[in-house]
Amino acid sequence: MNNIDREKTITFSTVSVRDEKDREMKRILTAVYEALSEKGYNPTDQIVNYILSEDPTYITNHKNARSLIRRIDRYELLAALVRGYLGV
Repeated sequence: MNNIDREKTITFSTVSVRDEKDREMKRILTAVYEALSEKGYNPTDQIVNYILSEDPTYITNHKNARSLIRRIDRYELLAALVRGYLGV
């Protein structure tokens, strides 16, 4: 190893796996919310009912929303919602 190699700066990402998962869940929820809105549903009610029941029929197939929301683990989603609500 020469002096030039030793002087190079190594950088590391500070983004945690949880942050990445939270961003992906937010992206999915946003897409689902928009699809529900476009179909004339109350998106908040529909998503809450889906979370509580895990009944996929609360989510429209429009724009593949039902398939998208099923990619999210409900426990992880609830944990992210609590963290976001409390700001922790």
